[in-house]
Amino acid sequence: TPHRLADVVPAPQQVQPDPTEDWTLPAEAVIVASADPAALAVAEQLAQLLRPATGYPLPVSGTTVPTPAGGIALVLDDTTDLGAEGYRLDITTTGVRVTASTAAGLFYGGQTLRQLLPAAIESPVPVTERWALPGGTITDVPRFPYRGVMLDVARHFFAVEDVLRVVDHLARYKLNHLHLHLTDDQGWRIGVDSWPKLTAIGGVTEVGGGPGGHYTKADYARIVAYAADRHITVVPEIDLPGHTNAALVAYPELAPDKVAPPPYTGTEVGFSYVDPADERTYDFVTDVLGELAALTPGPWLHIGGDEAFKVKGEVYTGFVERVQRIVAGLGKTVVGWHQLAPAGHVDGRVLQWWGTSGGEDPSTADAVRRGARLIVSPGNHAYLDMKYAPDTPIGHDWAGLIDVRTAYDWDPGTHVTGVPGTAVLGVEAPLWTESVTSLAEIEFMLLPRLPAIAELGWSPRTTHDWAGFRDRLAGHGPRWATAGIAFHRAPEVPWPTTPTVPGQRPATLREVDRTHP
Repeated sequence: TPHRLADVVPAPQQVQPDPTEDWTLPAEAVIVASADPAALAVAEQLAQLLRPATGYPLPVSGTTVPTPAGGIALVLDDTTDLGAEGYRLDITTTGVRVTASTAAGLFYGGQTLRQLLPAAIESPVPVTERWALPGGTITDVPRFPYRGVMLDVARHFFAVEDVLRVVDHLARYKLNHLHLHLTDDQGWRIGVDSWPKLTAIGGVTEVGGGPGGHYTKADYARIVAYAADRHITVVPEIDLPGHTNAALVAYPELAPDKVAPPPYTGTEVGFSYVDPADERTYDFVTDVLGELAALTPGPWLHIGGDEAFKVKGEVYTGFVERVQRIVAGLGKTVVGWHQLAPAGHVDGRVLQWWGTSGGEDPSTADAVRRGARLIVSPGNHAYLDMKYAPDTPIGHDWAGLIDVRTAYDWDPGTHVTGVPGTAVLGVEAPLWTESVTSLAEIEFMLLPRLPAIAELGWSPRTTHDWAGFRDRLAGHGPRWATAGIAFHRAPEVPWPTTPTVPGQRPATLREVDRTHP
C-alpha cells in the first residue's frame, strides 16, 4: 500500500491527494530533466538515490521540454511562482513530474519523492518491492530562507567523511545551511597558510586528550563542494575574541600577557581571549578571515562573540565593531552569537540567538530595531547536545532536557520578544560536541530531533501539529535503520514495533553507550 501523500517531513505547504492516480516505478523508467547542467545534476543525484534499492538502471537524459513518459521528469520553469526553493510534485498514473524555478527546488522535490517511496528505498542493495507512489499533487515552498544545523568540530574533531554524512542528513530534510564551529579552546580545525602553527600546534588537541586534527584547505573545499551539490551553504565560524586558547597556545603574541597558556582539553568556557589592545591581533583576524572567505562561496562569516567574559563593555564592542568591518571589507555578511547585539550595526548583520530565557532579550530586540536579522537557536529547544531524558548516555542538561516534542513545540517566528517575524532569517540547531565523539553519537543526538527543527524551518505554521508530526516521524525509523543510521528510539514516537524492511536491524544504544572522558 502506498504512503499517504501527506506523509512527508517537513510537512508540505499544500497537499492534494488523488487515490485514482497512484503510480509504480517501472524497471525501464527514465529520468528526464531540462537540458540545463544544474537540472541534470539533480536528476543524476535522484537516480543515484533510487538505483541501489531498486536495482533499476534509471538512465538520465536531458531535453528542452521534459515529459514523464511513464518515468520521472524534472522541469525547470522560471515562470512559476515557487520562489528560490519551492517545487510542485505531480504524481499520476502516467509518471511523475517535479517542477521548480531553480535546481534547488527540483532537489527538494526529489527528496519528497524519495520519502513517498517505501522505506526499503533506503536499502544499499536491491530488494524486491513494489515501488509505488501515492497519486496527487504537492505544492511546497519554505517558510524561512535559512534552515541550518551547527556541527562543533572543535571540541572533538570529525573526519571529512563524517561531515559529509551529516550533510546528507541535512539534505534529506531540506535544511540548507551547515554551520561549522571550526575553532575553540580545545582545538583549531582549519588550515591557515599565513599562520601555520594554528593547526600544527593548536590543532592537535581535543576534549579528553584525544589526537584532535584539522581540515586542510582541500578538505574544507571538498566539504563546501559536497554541500553545494546538495544546495547547502557552509557557514564557517572563527570564534572571537574568546574561546581562543588553542590559538594562544600556537601564537602567544596574541595573548594579553604574551605568554602561551597550556593546551586545554577540558570543557569550561570564558577564560581565554585574544588581546583586543594589540594591532597584531587584528592582523591575525584579517589574515584568518581573509583566507577563509576566499575558500567560502557562501555569503556568511560567523565570528562567534559568545562567552568572552574577560572582555567587557566598550573594549568588547570596540573589538566586535572592528572585526565586523573586516568581514564587510571581505565582501561577506557577518554572523555572530547574540552577545554581539550591543555593538554597532553593519549592513546585513545577523545575530544567532541561543538564549533560554523564554524569549526575553531587550538587547537583541534593540539590535533588530537597528537593522539586525535573527537566526533563532534557543538552547532549551534547539541545542541538540542536550539530553533527551535524564538517562541519555551522552549530552548535557544545563539548558534543560529536550525530547522530540520540546524540539518541535515552539515557533521561531515569534520566539524572541520584540522581534517581528519579518526579521527572523530562520532557525538553526547546534550540536556541540564536548561529549560527542563519533559519527554514531552525532546521529544519535541529531535523530529524531533534526526533522523537528527542519519542519519548523520549512513548513507553514498552519501545519504545526505535534500528533501529526509524531506519526509522520515514526515512519522514518525504518528508513534510518535500513540505511544504517544510528538514532534514538524516542519513547514519545510510535515507531513500528517490528521490522518492515528486509534486513532492517533494530536501533540500539550500544553504539553510543560508552565511557566518556
